[in-house]
Amino acid sequence: GWGDPTCPPPPRDKFNAHGIDLVQRSDGRLALLVVQHFGREAVEFFEVKGAGKDWSIAWKGCVLAPPDASLNEVVALANGDFYTTKMASISGASDFTEAIPTEPTGHAFAWTAAGGYTKIEGTDGVMPNGIAASPDGKTLFLNVTMQNEVRKIDVATGKILGSAVVKMPDNVTWAPDGKRLLVASLHGFETTNFSVCVDVPQGACPIPFTIQAVDPDTMTAVGPVYESTGSPMGGGTVGLQVGNELFIGSFTGDRILRVALTKP
Repeated sequence: GWGDPTCPPPPRDKFNAHGIDLVQRSDGRLALLVVQHFGREAVEFFEVKGAGKDWSIAWKGCVLAPPDASLNEVVALANGDFYTTKMASISGASDFTEAIPTEPTGHAFAWTAAGGYTKIEGTDGVMPNGIAASPDGKTLFLNVTMQNEVRKIDVATGKILGSAVVKMPDNVTWAPDGKRLLVASLHGFETTNFSVCVDVPQGACPIPFTIQAVDPDTMTAVGPVYESTGSPMGGGTVGLQVGNELFIGSFTGDRILRVALTKP
């Protein structure tokens, strides 16, 4: 019974996962929230159990997406609520491989068990993508990919508190020190080579990228944590730092990149 109690059971034949987030709930249990697109547009809730190398997950519930919303990323909160981004509408989704839209395609939502979905003001943009929240959940950091912007927003008021210029920002995570945001930047991206990476039969996407550090207080880029020319893996869309290592995922390909960092 997590999420919306009226949400039906999940599709069993296929599962198309997108954005994910892991949180320790207020009751101490681990919850993994997953945006998924197959059979229904929803945020699925899983409980994570285990230790060492022995882990398992069990489906615990879901929340269906708002009507006509193609979701992208999710931020889980300890009380069972979450934030999520609507990248575009399903019925009129723009073909980003052909042209960059000039009008906003989506925004961010807050979902609560008591009130359901509400739009977060100040989040309209062209392809809202990855999001992260401050530890208290009151501030949202939103990547607006097609506007080359990382935006800082007060959730309660919708006031834009600042923004950083980052080329094609995709996903964003917190560095372990809690003092930096790590933003995946597809700085070598061109709309003409997007389809090449989507259709790659095996191997890795060759698009150059950077994992860019951003100061969340001043909203300024403070330098790259890692840069790739496309080999051994390009198209990096998320960078997660664990200790002195960086784990990088992509929107396509057959690998995860693991990088030893020279600085903590």
